[in-house]
Order: sequence, then C-alpha cells, then structure tokens
Amino acid sequence: MRNLIDIKDFSKEEIDELIKVAKDIMQNPENYSEKCKHKILATLFFEPSTRTRLSFESAMMSLGGNVLGFSSASSSSTAKGESVSDTIRTVGCYSDIIAMRHPKEGAPLVASLRTTVPIINAGDGGHNHPTQTLTDLLTIFMEKNRLDNLTIGLCGDLKFGRTVHSLVSAMSRYTNIKFIFISPEELKIPEYIKEEVLEKNGIEYIETNDIEEYMSKLDILYMTRVQKERFFNEEDYLRLKDYYILNKEKLVTAKKDLCIMHPLPRVNEISVEVDDDERACYFKQVRYGKYIRMALILKLLELI
Repeated sequence: MRNLIDIKDFSKEEIDELIKVAKDIMQNPENYSEKCKHKILATLFFEPSTRTRLSFESAMMSLGGNVLGFSSASSSSTAKGESVSDTIRTVGCYSDIIAMRHPKEGAPLVASLRTTVPIINAGDGGHNHPTQTLTDLLTIFMEKNRLDNLTIGLCGDLKFGRTVHSLVSAMSRYTNIKFIFISPEELKIPEYIKEEVLEKNGIEYIETNDIEEYMSKLDILYMTRVQKERFFNEEDYLRLKDYYILNKEKLVTAKKDLCIMHPLPRVNEISVEVDDDERACYFKQVRYGKYIRMALILKLLELI
C-alpha cells in the first residue's frame, strides 16, 4: 500500500507517469468515468480549504466514486479530544482512501503509520502540500511542454509557503532548472531548503527582494500570498502583506510566453487587471488540479 505524504515519496518517473495519465484523462474522460465505482474517498480537513477539498471531491466523483468527510476540526471528534491516530483508524473502516489536511506539520505522516487505507497529504501546516505540487508540475508541463530548462521565479512568502517548499524539491529533479527567490528578508526561503535541496544538487539560485530585477529572465512566475495564519503577531503580517503586488506595469519586461502561477487563494498579491493577460495561468492551474488528483487516486488504489 502506497501513501503520498511528501512529494519525494514518488520518483521522477512516477510523477511523469501521473502527468501522462492526467493528460489522457483530459483527452478521454469517458474512459475513466467509472474507474472508482463503489470506491469511497474520505476528505478529512482539519483546517479550511476551498480548492483542495472540492478538487479531491470533484476528482473522485468524476471517477464514479463517492465521498464522505468533514471540512473543519470543529465538526469532527477531535473537538472532543480524539487523537489523529484514532480518527484515521476509524475513518479507514468506512473508506478506501483518505485525503487529509492538518495545521500541524507531520500529522499526515503520523496518520500514515496507523492507516489501513492509502493516505494523501492535502497540506500539513507550513511543511508540505504534495498534491498542489503535482498540480503545479502538470500546469508547467501543459503550458510550457517541458519540465526542464526553466528559470522559475518564486515570489512572496517563501518561508512559510508549503507549496513553494514542495515545488522546489520536485523541480530540483529536472535538468537545467534555475530559481529566483523574491521575498522580503523576513520571508526568505528556509536554510534547510537551500542546503538539503539546492546546494546538495548543485542547483543555481538567486535571492532578491526586487520583483522587477529578473522579470525578463523568467519562464515561470509563481506568486504566493503572505499567510496571516502562519504569523505569531498581526503587526508583522500587516507590515509584509502588501510587499509585492503583481500588476501590468511590473510585467512590461516579461517574456510573451511567461506562465504566471498562484496556488490560491489570492488576497491582493496579483492585481485583477492581470487576470485577462494571456500569461495568467492560475485559474487553469485549478482545473489541472482536478485531473492530476484523479490520476493520483487511481495510482494509490492500484487502478492504473
């Protein structure tokens, strides 16, 4: 039985296979409409989510399966003091596969040690968000037709942004990848990512606080919001939340085929005037997320 807790749980070849299956699902949806008939996905979301939870539910329904679960910790028995371990063992009796989001780093890993069905980490605190990373990889592949020879700019909250950490780990496996990290000093990419992923693999990167300085070099611009829920005090959040706002003016020097991405939800770090720019890919990203999660569910249930 396989789980997906960290993007590193899957080899580069397995990720490429998932992308291939997701692409086939997009092209031939009728071939997959009953693949998960009589299967049940449990969505256990201990913190709020719109896209990830609904994407998983839509994915399972599109495969002909059923869904059960909860969308906040307050509506589960954890509000009565039940442990994550006990919750998982219980829900495993009712379902064939579980997608779990939790505010505490490592909670899905703990759950995977107690489960009888496959576990998918749908985000754990500021640590990992592997299915968002799979979504990002599919988006890049569909928009650029490759996953190598890319210069990727990541902008905003690089310290707490779990989507950033997972994407850097995943893209580091591909050839000729260069990162431009754009953030204020307080939200820089963590040292362990630089040491354990970038420097260990000899990957070139630049750190800057100027979003326009390297704009003309970028193939991908990955914007992130400054996350209020990750801050210990509101003063720091208010000081940093509007540090970067992407607008048309900042895109003047950008490549014509730049791919602008964002894991969403957006607050105000991308001006709505950018939405109509043909380089804006963040709503396409949402759509791609459903198809890669369909492929992932099929893989973990050993149906492909």
